[in-house]
Amino acid sequence: MTSIVYPAPGALGEKMRLHHRHLLREMPLIYRGGRALAKRVKHRVARSKGREPQAVASEVSTTLSEGASKYDEKLLRNYVPLYVMLPLGVITADNVFEGGEKLEKQLKDLRAVGIDGVMVDVWWGIIEAKGPKQYDWSAYRSLFKLVSECDLKIQAIMSFHQCGGNIGDVVDIPIPQWVRDIGETDPDIFYTNRSGNRNKEYLSLGVDHLHLFGGRSAIEMYRDYMKSFRENMADFLEAGQIIDIEVGCGAAGELRYPSYPETQGWVFPGIGEFQCYDKYLKGEFKEAAKNAGHPEWELPDDAGTYNDKPDSTEFFKQNGTYLSEKGKFFLTWYSNKLLMHGDDILDEANKAFVGCKVKLATKVSGLHWWYKHHSHAAELTAGYYSLEDRDGYRPAARILSRHHAVMNFTCLEMRDLEQPAEAKSGPQELVQQVLSGAWREKIEVAGENALSRYDADGYNQILLNARPNGVKKWGPPELRMFGVTYLRLSDELFEEKNFNLFRTFVRKMHADQDYCPDPSKYGHELGPLERSRPRISIDDILDATKPIKPFPWNKQTDMPVDGAAQFDLLGSLINGIKSIFFK
Repeated sequence: MTSIVYPAPGALGEKMRLHHRHLLREMPLIYRGGRALAKRVKHRVARSKGREPQAVASEVSTTLSEGASKYDEKLLRNYVPLYVMLPLGVITADNVFEGGEKLEKQLKDLRAVGIDGVMVDVWWGIIEAKGPKQYDWSAYRSLFKLVSECDLKIQAIMSFHQCGGNIGDVVDIPIPQWVRDIGETDPDIFYTNRSGNRNKEYLSLGVDHLHLFGGRSAIEMYRDYMKSFRENMADFLEAGQIIDIEVGCGAAGELRYPSYPETQGWVFPGIGEFQCYDKYLKGEFKEAAKNAGHPEWELPDDAGTYNDKPDSTEFFKQNGTYLSEKGKFFLTWYSNKLLMHGDDILDEANKAFVGCKVKLATKVSGLHWWYKHHSHAAELTAGYYSLEDRDGYRPAARILSRHHAVMNFTCLEMRDLEQPAEAKSGPQELVQQVLSGAWREKIEVAGENALSRYDADGYNQILLNARPNGVKKWGPPELRMFGVTYLRLSDELFEEKNFNLFRTFVRKMHADQDYCPDPSKYGHELGPLERSRPRISIDDILDATKPIKPFPWNKQTDMPVDGAAQFDLLGSLINGIKSIFFK
């Protein structure tokens, strides 16, 4: 048992003794209050079934306020909300919501440990499967209703890509059949590598503005889908249950080219391949080269294949093609096309959801392998033109700033020492670079783990990245992520050992504070989404490629999940004593 040594008698000692007695007296009340609150929430959630989400949200919110959770108002400013990604197939490929009872129990268990909400893919291939503009949202409405009844917020992903073919994909949900049918007669609507292999998981950005789909372009199809989502989910949006719309902009829902598809034989740590050899992108490149005074330039033919290493190719080797005038022109064109693709989709997303109390977001992929190679080959093939003397991520952040959007970044859990030496990986440096660049552009940053983790090392690395300079005891930290999504809900997560550690992880994400149902208390109050600002000139976008020094990162988190739980009571006492004398 911890001993408390009091100072000599006097005003200071008396204040400390009184405060200590107050804390000890309050502790059992807090625990009893928590149990009573849980019972009241459970009772009211049970009564809420079958009712509209506005009424459910109002009643549960009232119940929570009755619980009078105990917060340190200053420490609460360090709170990072935590969400959990739902299973990929929570809605089946046939548009059926199955497993409701099991999922309900899991959601309630997650809510009991304090998570703030869930993230879920809303698959284009499911919703618009029956034909152009024939949307069926019924299964998702049932899912959202259950999530709302469990008092969890919703992050909805507009998933315009195929599920199946990427790391971690365990179900197959293709893009709509009627779209794929068009690809049977015009296969160039799909991304294509130099060998002519088509990738059907996402439409080539070369068809963004071509009316090849029953009179609509790809961007117009995405626009109509998002407008239909808003119309059919209006009650959940108005009730504040849906708080985040993440807009898919490529393979795996990420703003990137599908440069490393497992379906075509890629294995880690292959460099991947450029994906711009369909006739539409090939024609655009030739036109761009002609306008630049080099009609003789062609797309790269020396960049190797999916599983090559950089130094085995002419393009990525030391002093390779990527450093030549032709190589730089190609890489600038290739990356700029991706940026404009994201800009166009986000502009339509902003129009669709303007006025809603939601945040827009887009995910950027954490391609950490070959980060420490001079060529950054894996990043270049994916469309991130990032080198030692060029930042390939801050331009994306600058575009996101125009749409009031959040950048969601991956691989938060990864450490350099966990990667094979031959891959020359740098996940820690990559995260530091990307997050720093986004914060320099004055946008919010969210993130997620790339692979499932249930261990203290993975959790502690996420906690470090969520608050790179640690918790600030007397107010908001200088650097803090807007939110973190844990990937993903699974039976393995609910195994006793794993779930107990996850419970601690949630608590540490919340800066050792109780779950807070009011985001304004930790600086996340959502206002109506404003219309996008005017388009940014290409010169201003390219200005963001200038490298800048990243913000400093602590070596480790100050709120680790391992070995910290037994100090919570003493820490609360010490923080309470400090709050008396250092207000």
